[in-house]
Amino acid sequence: MPVYDAIIVGAGFSGLYQLHQLRDQLGLNVLVIEAGDDVGGTWYWNRYPGARCDSESHYYSYSFSKALQQEWRWSERYPEHSEIRRYLGHVADRFDLRRNIRLNTRVTAARWDDAGNAWRIDTDSHGSLTATFFITAVGCLSAANIPQIPGLDAFAGQWVHTGRWPQAGVDFTGKRVGLIGTGSTGIQAAPVIAAQAAHLTVFQRTANYSIPSRNRPLGDEEWHAIQESYDAIREKARASTNGHPFDVSETSALDVDPEERARRYERAWETGGLRFRATFSDLLKNLDANATASDFIRGKIAGIVRDPVTAAALTPLDHPFASKRPPIDTNYFETFNRDNVALVDLKAAPIERIEAGGIRTADRLYELDIIVFATGFDALTGPLLALNISGADGHGLRDDWAAGPRSYLGLQTPHYPNMFTITGPGSPSVLTNMPVAIEQHTQWITACIAHMRAQGLHRIETTEAEAEAWVAHVNEAAHATLLPLANSSWYLGANVPGKPRVFMPYAGGMAHYAGICDDVARDGYRGFTLSHAVQTG
Repeated sequence: MPVYDAIIVGAGFSGLYQLHQLRDQLGLNVLVIEAGDDVGGTWYWNRYPGARCDSESHYYSYSFSKALQQEWRWSERYPEHSEIRRYLGHVADRFDLRRNIRLNTRVTAARWDDAGNAWRIDTDSHGSLTATFFITAVGCLSAANIPQIPGLDAFAGQWVHTGRWPQAGVDFTGKRVGLIGTGSTGIQAAPVIAAQAAHLTVFQRTANYSIPSRNRPLGDEEWHAIQESYDAIREKARASTNGHPFDVSETSALDVDPEERARRYERAWETGGLRFRATFSDLLKNLDANATASDFIRGKIAGIVRDPVTAAALTPLDHPFASKRPPIDTNYFETFNRDNVALVDLKAAPIERIEAGGIRTADRLYELDIIVFATGFDALTGPLLALNISGADGHGLRDDWAAGPRSYLGLQTPHYPNMFTITGPGSPSVLTNMPVAIEQHTQWITACIAHMRAQGLHRIETTEAEAEAWVAHVNEAAHATLLPLANSSWYLGANVPGKPRVFMPYAGGMAHYAGICDDVARDGYRGFTLSHAVQTG
């Protein structure tokens, strides 16, 4: 049975950088296991029409290598999925990472061996492997959520999920297409599909806010200015709440007169992107302040969508702006002005079943050739539970997390020694610009393993008490914001039937979280038990 110092699952942003650090900085024997046939992680699977990052390209990237950030040239403000895959492929080649990556391989089970003080990793194509450290880099949004709608097997046409998009693509020409879901994915995909299809029917459960991205090519002058400013850009991103290198206003939305407030919102709308949330200081903390932003966007929807009935259905009323993941778009609301696009409000007429000819709601049958599920992911916990992880003393992760995820710092779960989770539940993860969170996590894990090796230590495990205290703090941080008010949010697991309703990411801010992790390390890894081997008795 092959033996490694560390096995990493996933070859996206997290797995590639963790491999680089453990192999090239610490000199460890490391293997990355990847289910896809190439690197890319989340972006390997998400190839749907319109798929783009919602962080700006120049800082949705690694900061660990100045040479890398100077030699790679991003083409647009918001990179398309294919460009992100090319970037990660370039990183894998530049740092010679591929020789330690085993592609087309899935983990079928991972078991902690107390006697051997090691992890036994079972795979579908390469047998069993052994490693001292087991590091999950499976991503937060990688377990596709396919709704269990009766009759799907009877559908005579083609159906696809945006998170498992065929590499060959899907030809919508002349087709009647049904798109289920209006989260970030559906909002990105709808305009592109509508431009190709004979007809697009969008099935909406929950209306969503969205801000125009104002995507554009990056000119030579702008790119040169970015390159010259990279040190300041990275410093600001790491010092921010959400890992984005732009300032959040220190002014309350309630401290300016309505005219000035409208002018600021209008400027932010024209600028586009996630910066809209930074217009005022309290949009995610004060419901009255948030209402001013929510009302502004509702007004924009009413002004863009010509049919008042459709506009009303597209107007979100059941949650505050940005309490769910706030999408950015290119002509999403404008798409509903097309003659070949229709909206179905599933709250008024729910889907009853899928038939051979299409989707039947409470009102009628919608005849379709293709169904696109833009229904998102079993976020944060789903990718981890899919690994079938068993810890010490008969513990199983699925059972231990039955009421919701429990971890310390989002880095480790009690009863799972030597297992680290990159950007897992309980960490800032999806509330941040992901590369900033990934670099902080992987650097912390690398420093921890280096400390253990220097001290001759072989085992690290957090405690039940620490996990309980951290989960309580995660809940406290969430309830200091408006985020828990979105009852249908995947932050709460609400998009997956039967999943516990628990707020999963840490909302206390990226910079604050990084400070906590640094303090823990400086204090001798407070909250963790480090030892030479398994302790008995």
